[in-house]
Amino acid sequence: MRYISTRGNAPALDFEQVVLTGLASDGGLYVPETISQFSHEDFVAMAGLPYTEIAFRVMKPFVGEAIDDDAFRQIIHDTYATFSHDAVVPLKQLSHNHHLLELFHGPTLAFKDVALQLLGRLLDHFLARSGEKGVIMGATSGDTGSAAIEGCRACEQLDIFILHPHERVSAVQRRQMTTVDAPNVHNIAIRGDFDDAQAMVKASFADQEFLEGTRLIAVNSINWARIMAQIVYYVASAVALGAPHREVAFTVPSANFGNLFAGYMAYRMGLPINQFVIATNANDILHRTISANDFSRRALQATLAPSMDIVVSSNFERLLFEAYGRDHAAVADLLDRFAHGRAAIDDAPLASLRRLFASDSVDDETILEVIREAHTHTGELLDPHTATGYRAANRQRIDATTPMITLATAHPAKFEDAIVRAGFTGAPLPENMADLMGRAEHFDVLDADLAEVQAYVAAHRH
Repeated sequence: MRYISTRGNAPALDFEQVVLTGLASDGGLYVPETISQFSHEDFVAMAGLPYTEIAFRVMKPFVGEAIDDDAFRQIIHDTYATFSHDAVVPLKQLSHNHHLLELFHGPTLAFKDVALQLLGRLLDHFLARSGEKGVIMGATSGDTGSAAIEGCRACEQLDIFILHPHERVSAVQRRQMTTVDAPNVHNIAIRGDFDDAQAMVKASFADQEFLEGTRLIAVNSINWARIMAQIVYYVASAVALGAPHREVAFTVPSANFGNLFAGYMAYRMGLPINQFVIATNANDILHRTISANDFSRRALQATLAPSMDIVVSSNFERLLFEAYGRDHAAVADLLDRFAHGRAAIDDAPLASLRRLFASDSVDDETILEVIREAHTHTGELLDPHTATGYRAANRQRIDATTPMITLATAHPAKFEDAIVRAGFTGAPLPENMADLMGRAEHFDVLDADLAEVQAYVAAHRH
């Protein structure tokens, strides 16, 4: 399997190279050169299999010969042994034909664990094999940072630097990052928003001279391995509900679009999906683009669903690349117009997107209303991000006879302030995290200044 850039001016890479590289040298994102197809029989054969075996079968075509089968199976086993539920990502029925896919049973209680526990092990495997050291540099709006740290804290070949927007993530999210006391873990609070942090990470990948030859590695969802790992739970949940004998639908709380693009890849691989619903908070660029063809950047709003407080949806470029028939120049032109103001998607690509994707957006008051409503009707306490999905699914689904799967992206305890504002007494942390709020924190606050951040990273690597 080879991987190509959405911008068309970067070398094609194999799986090991694409995992270690992250962002393409031309500023684009890597995607598979060809998309592997699974037959009806392939999906039928997955029914009843453990999650780890489905994961091996789904991801193997993307890995190719980069890792031998026995080693890859062991990496997968070790990855999901860190999850607290034997099913890894259990399904729970909410109402008639509406199901919740719980993606928060990993070590940091968020869906990012599904991919980042795997990515850390892949990176360590490849770097140890080549005798290299690497520096991970990532930006987080809340959940990615802690999941990346947990996935990489024991890696001997890596230093990890995570940037988060200062005072714009929840206390639990922050402490899951900053209370990790490991010599290779470095937390940076940026005086700015997520997009400032993400922009500095992207700029650092574009010009890596500040590291003097040490490899810089991405763990944000620009890294293809993240997308690959997330494809698995779309397949596993769909098969559990009767695919490929019947179609399914998914609703996904989304801002950076990596999670949704994984679902789209499952669809392109042959999984029978008749609808994706994109759920957003008040930072609604994805909703505006799909519903009104308003592909423009607006000022970021701080919301009760902070992991979705993003106004530049990085992974949307991957979907645009597919919608435009893999036309590199058209995608580059569209993104250039977006960078300078407002852009509009051409009629044919937009029509193709609208055939598969619907969208919805909710404000903070609606999030609180939905948390109460969902608890009343289902007994489930939803975190604010999952609440956006619950409302979007109920508003936008096109066929009540098709099973709808709403992705539960985080445990409610990660966002206790929103839970309390919705009228509940709280959402206790699991027992193994009960003392989290009393642990010592370790982080530095820096301005959103590229030179300052790069100097910090260069000085603190081991």
